[in-house]
Amino acid sequence: MEHNHFQIGEEVYVIYRNPHAVNVANIEKAEIVRHPKNPNELALFLYDAYHPLEEEDAVFSSYAEAEKLYNQLFDYQQYD
Repeated sequence: MEHNHFQIGEEVYVIYRNPHAVNVANIEKAEIVRHPKNPNELALFLYDAYHPLEEEDAVFSSYAEAEKLYNQLFDYQQYD
């Protein structure tokens, strides 16, 4: 996913996996900010912490976009 179109201060939605329970993921609101240790890089501000913005991150401009992928990835419905 290409992240060079995000702007500092923009609110985004990310699919965030719980690091303590790998089978648990949620859609969370985050903010695009300058990385505090490297001002030339962008970061996600999420849960009062800075996370480097990486190409593999599932970051979306809207909740609906995030929800669409989330449902595709984590749809555990059983089919008859």
